[in-house]
Amino acid sequence: MDDLIAAITERTGLPADKARGAAEAAVQFLKDKLPDPIAGQIDGFLSGRADTIADALGDTTDKLKGMFGD
Repeated sequence: MDDLIAAITERTGLPADKARGAAEAAVQFLKDKLPDPIAGQIDGFLSGRADTIADALGDTTDKLKGMFGD
């Protein structure tokens, strides 16, 4: 999350406290819009455990393949 806050601060010129609020709002928005298996992994991804998103996508991709064929 710190990297996201830093990026928002750098790109927008917002102070860190305002950038934190923007980051938290954006993360919550994504969690609300993404499918549960992926949304549940957002915090792990932001904390540096990027493999958690890949794992969730892999499971979802496998399910979609099963629905629509390879």
